[in-house]
Amino acid sequence: MKNDYQLDTLAVRAGIERSQFGEHSEALYLTSSFVFENAAQAAARFGNQEPGNIYSRFTNPTVKMFEDRLAALEGAECCVATSSGMSAILACVMGLLKSGDHVVCSAGVFGATVQLLGGIMKRFGIETTFVSGTEPAKWEAAVTPATRMFYVETPANPTMEVYDIEALSAAARKARALLVVDNCFCTPVLQQPLKLGADVVIHSATKYLDGQGRVLGGAVLGRRDVIYEGVFGFLRTAGPTLSAFNAWVILKGLETLAIRIRAQSASALELARWLEERPGIERVRYPGLASHPQHALAMRQQSGGGAIVCFDVKGGREAAWRIIDNTKLLSITANLGDTKTTITHPASTTHGRISAEARAAAGIGEGLLRIAVGLEALDDIKADLSRGMPRADPVR
Repeated sequence: MKNDYQLDTLAVRAGIERSQFGEHSEALYLTSSFVFENAAQAAARFGNQEPGNIYSRFTNPTVKMFEDRLAALEGAECCVATSSGMSAILACVMGLLKSGDHVVCSAGVFGATVQLLGGIMKRFGIETTFVSGTEPAKWEAAVTPATRMFYVETPANPTMEVYDIEALSAAARKARALLVVDNCFCTPVLQQPLKLGADVVIHSATKYLDGQGRVLGGAVLGRRDVIYEGVFGFLRTAGPTLSAFNAWVILKGLETLAIRIRAQSASALELARWLEERPGIERVRYPGLASHPQHALAMRQQSGGGAIVCFDVKGGREAAWRIIDNTKLLSITANLGDTKTTITHPASTTHGRISAEARAAAGIGEGLLRIAVGLEALDDIKADLSRGMPRADPVR
C-alpha cells in the first residue's frame, strides 16, 4: 500500500494481503509450517533464493501483515515482530552488537531494561553506561572506542523526562553508533523517531498498539540493512517469535490506535492540570504541561503529551499507597496502554528490582505514582483518585 496515505488510513489499511477467498478482515494463519510445491522450491526458500513462507518461527502471513502495517506507521523500511517488548530489546541488542561492544543508555528507562542492559548483557561481554538523558554532552563524554549503540526511551518510564532525539542522533553519528529509541509511550501517532534521526525504533506492542490489555508483542523497526540483516537473523535462529494469533489481535488494535491515543492524551492533559491544583501533590510530571522541564522540546518532537501522567505525593510511599488502596475504579496493575485506566507505584513494582541508587539517579522516589489514562469518563477517574488524596488544610 502506498505510504502517501495519512496515518489514520495506514492504521486501518496498510499491510493487508488477502487470500484466494477474498476475506475483508485480515486472515489468521494458525499453522506451524508451510508446504512447498516440490523439493526444489523448498531448497530455494531455505536458501533465501525465493521469497515465501517456511516456518512460523520466522515467516507467517499474519505476522507479516502486522510488521508491514507498523512499518508504514513509523515510516520504516523494515519491521521484525517479537513475542514481547523485552524480547524486542533483546533481539535488537543481540542482533546488532557483539561481545566487547559498549552501550550508552539513558538512566530513565524501564526497570527490566536496566536489568537487561546493565546486568544480563554483561555475561555476554556487552557493557552499558547509564547517563542523564536530558544532557547530550554527557552522552558524548560516556562514549568509548567500543561504543556501538545509544539507547533511550522518550518520554521516559516513569519519570516522563523527554529527550532530544535530534541531538542524540547527532551525537550517535559522531560516535559511529546506532541510536535506538523506545517509542512505546508515544506510538507513531504522537512521535516518529526515524524522522528525527533515530536508526532503530522499539515497541512493546503489548501496550498501546494492542490497546486493550489482551496479548503480548513487540517490534523492532528501521532501515532494511540494519533490521533484516541483524535483528531478523537473530530472531530466525533464537526464536523470540510473535504468534500469529497475537499479531492478528494487535492488527485489530492498530485500527483504533489513532483515535484511542488522541482521546486518552486529551484526558491525560486535563487530569494533569487537575492534579496540579490538588493539595498534597508535590509535582506533576506530564510533557503537555507548561511546567514540565522539557515542555518546549516535547511540543517540538511530539504532536501531543501522551496518555501517561506521573505525580509525586507528599508523604512518600505511605501516602502513595493510600491513594492506590482507596481506588475502586482504577486498575491496580503495572501494565499500561489499556482502555482501562491503570495506577501503579513504580518504586515497588516496575522499578522495584533495581537498586535504590539507580532509582534515585532516575528520579524515581517513594511518593511517585504513574497513571495510564484510559477511556473512562474523566470525572469518574478524578473522583476515584480523590478518595485517598490528602485534603486541604482547614482554614483557621
